[in-house]
Amino acid sequence: MSTVVETRPLSPSKVHPTPPLTPPLKMDKQLKEEVPIDMDIPDNYVAWTIKNQKPLPPVTWSSLYKELNYLSLYVLTITPAIAIWGAFHVKLRWETALWSVIYYFITGLGITAGYHRLWAHRSYNASRPLQYALAMAGSGAVEGSIKWWCRGHRAHHRYTDTELDPYNAHRGFWWSHIGWMLIKPRRKPGVADVSDLSKNEIVRWQHRWYVQLIIGMGFLVPTFVAGLGWGDWAGGFFYAGAARLCFVHHSTFCVNSLAHWLGDTPFDDKHTPRDHVITALATIGEGYHNFHHQFPMDYRNAIRWYQYDPTKWFIWVCQKLGLASHLKVFPDNEVKKGQLTMQLKRLRETQEGLVFAPDVNELPIISWESFQEQSGKRALVVIGGFIHDVSSFVEEHPGGRHLIAKNIGKDATTAFFGGVYDHSNAAHNWLSMMRVGVLIGGTQHGLDDKNIPPSQRLRIARYNELGSGNASSTAVEDSEGLLG
Repeated sequence: MSTVVETRPLSPSKVHPTPPLTPPLKMDKQLKEEVPIDMDIPDNYVAWTIKNQKPLPPVTWSSLYKELNYLSLYVLTITPAIAIWGAFHVKLRWETALWSVIYYFITGLGITAGYHRLWAHRSYNASRPLQYALAMAGSGAVEGSIKWWCRGHRAHHRYTDTELDPYNAHRGFWWSHIGWMLIKPRRKPGVADVSDLSKNEIVRWQHRWYVQLIIGMGFLVPTFVAGLGWGDWAGGFFYAGAARLCFVHHSTFCVNSLAHWLGDTPFDDKHTPRDHVITALATIGEGYHNFHHQFPMDYRNAIRWYQYDPTKWFIWVCQKLGLASHLKVFPDNEVKKGQLTMQLKRLRETQEGLVFAPDVNELPIISWESFQEQSGKRALVVIGGFIHDVSSFVEEHPGGRHLIAKNIGKDATTAFFGGVYDHSNAAHNWLSMMRVGVLIGGTQHGLDDKNIPPSQRLRIARYNELGSGNASSTAVEDSEGLLG
């Protein structure tokens, strides 16, 4: 049995469809780019790729000329050569020097505030005018299009310090700084999705006109501003153009190299990213890299007011001017958890380098009679249910030897816990190191907390240590040998 579904007649536009605005082949390519490339990757993608993707053979001196990326080589060698030649033949005017610094920050912010924090990490929303401005400024840094740059950077974050990281810091400082651009990679970088950027009209515009933009923003704009402004055409080209471009290049490269080499790890030490003010100064604020790798979608790199991060302040000012919105900030509570984790880890390392009081479970239990008998042979006192051998300390006691001598063979608990003197943390810690036994009957009521040395009351314990008890052994051993 079949049914007939009545359909509406086609409209004239459907009967005679107009030609598509985009050729079918180009439309198919665009739709393909908008599908996330990492949609169907296996869960063990990194291990699977390393196992199944055969790397290129190692580079040797004889094969080096075939393995060079000549386009990057030309850009990274000819530009500084031009700048050096200009430095020897063209006088630097103060106006040009100032303009070079200003343009360095303009194009640098195109990378840090634009390529990096806006497009690679989506840490805030930018208005169309700001997006166009950042796309053009970033073009002036001549570091590839937004889409190309972000694809590599997202791979770097996803596969940090692995063989799929395009600028893997484990391959050495110079590899992560510049080598990865000069030599063809031995492996393809790990897959990273940029489908969101393929939908972005401004990203597509910059990608389409990239060659014209790098010529215009990289050299023509700085040259024309200096030439039309104060007649220094040559200075504008050599200093604000070529020399400034060298500084912008290596400023950005330091994020891949110096930021993984210099500094400390206040949030996580699992990977190589580090925080350091020198790197921040060299990279327009991108130097607090340990924070950034932990909280990559935060629009800040520096979270303290005194830390150098002009990119953060630029984005904040743009928000105040209505050019940016939805600035992403990770919850302070989560940031502090990261800091606390590393603080506890360092405390644990310090703790493991110290010697603490003997384990209560390993001390023999001694009767009162045995304790008094052995006190006639050496200086033993009872404090808080523990037997202490104070022989080596009698002569060094700050209150005088007589205060200890009169309590040998006796219970000095009251005197120690404030009856004569309320002893310091140092005294409690030191006394605990002299424990040689536990008086039968255990700790006196009310002294449970006081009998734990201050250095161990906040002891850092791993999760698998939390269940271990601190009770005394149930065995009774009165032999003198175990006390001595």
